Amino acid sequence: MDRDDDDIFMTRTPLRISFNGGGTDLPSFFEHEDGLVVSTTINKYIYVTVKRLNPVYQEQYRLNYSTTESVASIDEISNDIARECLRLVAVDGPLYIGTFADLPANSGLGSSSSFAVGLLKALHLMRGEKVSNGQLAEEAAHVEIDVLGHPIGKQDQYAAVFGGLNGIEFRTDGSVSIEPLTMRCEFLNRLFDQTRLYWTGITRSSSEVLNEQNARSSENRAALQCMREQAVLLRSKMLKGLDPAAFGALLDGNWQVKRKLASRISNGEIDRLYDLAIKAGAYGGKLCGAGGGGFLMFLVPPDGADAVRQALGNLSEVTVSYEPHGSIQMLPRSN
Repeated sequence: MDRDDDDIFMTRTPLRISFNGGGTDLPSFFEHEDGLVVSTTINKYIYVTVKRLNPVYQEQYRLNYSTTESVASIDEISNDIARECLRLVAVDGPLYIGTFADLPANSGLGSSSSFAVGLLKALHLMRGEKVSNGQLAEEAAHVEIDVLGHPIGKQDQYAAVFGGLNGIEFRTDGSVSIEPLTMRCEFLNRLFDQTRLYWTGITRSSSEVLNEQNARSSENRAALQCMREQAVLLRSKMLKGLDPAAFGALLDGNWQVKRKLASRISNGEIDRLYDLAIKAGAYGGKLCGAGGGGFLMFLVPPDGADAVRQALGNLSEVTVSYEPHGSIQMLPRSN
C-alpha cells in the first residue's frame, strides 16, 4: 500500500571493494562450478530519494541523477535501471527519484548495483513493504542480469544489501551463501589504515570488458579456478588475522591472473601506474571492478604512503574505512 504524499523515502547504500575471486560470480562460471568472492563494503555511498510529486506537476516521473528526466510514462525513462526497478516494484506517479554518490560512477566499486539496491529498497518502503535481504539482492540481480542483460555477476548486489566483510559463495544451483568474516578490530583498523584508492581518471563501462571475458569463459576456466582458490586462501588467512603485507601480496597474485582474462582489463597506462606504486613500496593491489579504468587500490605501509603518492603523480587519492552495514533506510527514520 502506498504511503502519504508528503513522505520522503531515502536510502543509503554502500559501495564495495572486491578483493579476490571476481569473475567466479559470473553465471558463465558458477553455472558449471561453485564460485567465491571475498569483498567488503566501504564508507562511500549511493543515496536514493523517492518522493511523491504534487499533482500540479505535468510529468508523471521526474528523475534527477547525472542528468534530469521528465517523462509521462515508465516506458519513456532512459535510465534503464530506474525504469526496470519501477516496473518490478510499481509505484504510480507523479513521482520524483533522485540519486547522488560519494564517488564517480563506472569506477569499479559496484555503483550500478548499489543504485539498483537502494532504489528497490526505497520503492518497497514507499509501498509499506518489508523485504528480506535475500529477496532484495535477488531482485536487484534480476533487474540487472535477467531483464537488462548486463554481462555482470551477482557479487555487487549481495555486497550492497548485506554489507560488511564477507566470503560470498555462488553455487551451481543458483543459490548464494554469505559468510561474514569476523575480524579483530585491530586487524580491520590496520587493513583500512593502509588501504588507498587512486583515481585513474578513466571511466568505462564494464560491459565491454565482461562481454569479452564471458566469451572466453572456457579458455579462462583454469585461471578462474585459480582465482577462486586464491579467494579460498584469502578467506582462511583473514580469519586468522592476516597482516597487510601478506594481504597485499595475495591481492597482487590475484591481479596478475585477472589482468589476463580479457584484453581490456588492463592497458599500458594502468600497468605503468601499477608498477610505479609497487616500486615505490606498495605491498600489492589491483584495479577495482571489471577493469579498464576506475580506481587502483593498493595496500601501502604507513611509512610508504608519501612515496607511493609521489610516484603516482597527479592521481587523486581516496582513503576509505570499513562499513559494516548494507543498504539502510535514512528517511523516514525507523523507530
